[in-house]
Amino acid sequence: ELDNGIPSHDTFGRVFALLSPATFQERFSAWVESVREVYEGEEIVAVDGKSLRRSHNRKRGQGPLHMVSAWAVNSRIVLGQRATEAKSNEITAIPELLDTLMLRGCIVTIDAMGCQKAIAEKIVDQGGDYVLALKGNQSTLSEQVEEAFIDADARDYEGVQSDYFETEERGHGRRETRRYWTLGELEGIDRKDQWKKLNVVGMVQSIREQDGHTSSEYRYYIASIGNDAQRFAKAVRGHWGVENDLHWSLDISFREDESRIREPQAAENFTVLRHIALARLKNEKTLKRGIKTKRLKAGWDEKYRAKLLFDAA
Repeated sequence: ELDNGIPSHDTFGRVFALLSPATFQERFSAWVESVREVYEGEEIVAVDGKSLRRSHNRKRGQGPLHMVSAWAVNSRIVLGQRATEAKSNEITAIPELLDTLMLRGCIVTIDAMGCQKAIAEKIVDQGGDYVLALKGNQSTLSEQVEEAFIDADARDYEGVQSDYFETEERGHGRRETRRYWTLGELEGIDRKDQWKKLNVVGMVQSIREQDGHTSSEYRYYIASIGNDAQRFAKAVRGHWGVENDLHWSLDISFREDESRIREPQAAENFTVLRHIALARLKNEKTLKRGIKTKRLKAGWDEKYRAKLLFDAA
């Protein structure tokens, strides 16, 4: 019972603005380890960033808060996060975030922003493997990987250390085919020895057919997971899934992009709170409903709310 009623909006704002984000992050990480289920298999840790679009404050010259999060794809839980002032600062935030994680036996996936030699080395030193996307920030390496696949294709992959895997999905009048190739021959990759444990390059072709139109897109990767196209496909698909399982859920179910919390510490702390709530809601299996419905039930049903707050994940 709250003798003086529910605290006001301003009181909540002051509390979250006064909390130390670093300490809150530490407590969050400790809680994650206490409730995290042991996944029987290889965990994929997708590291990706997301901007809180309306957390900016033009009067103070303050841009929107950008959070870099580590999402455990199979366990469906945020393992940790770091705040930056801009997307371009992900390069400095990612190593700090990786330092807080247990990566042994995991595959870490990162988009092109995090394709850095130091980041690859850190992942391997912590006992993990990596799958890193390539784009313009590593233009020479990207061109050499693309050329390697062009040469292999010209030989129809005969006599080439390669592997192939394909998936197909249909739904809503759309068919998507994804083709995955890996190459274990890296002779055409300059400075390959500068990337710790680099032993394979990968290519994905995504083909979408809808309403009589067909589109095709290629993506290229470097990795330390060996010449196994199915394992490579699992890692790539896991990283793409972070958009739906984490970012989409935060925007649709928690309306994160509409949040007008402008105090940087409060915005960062509240993001951690959303991650806690999302982890509990996604891993609560007794109610077969969506996140929005579970949130409503938690507000109406004290027993269900207590189950979310206090039961083991």
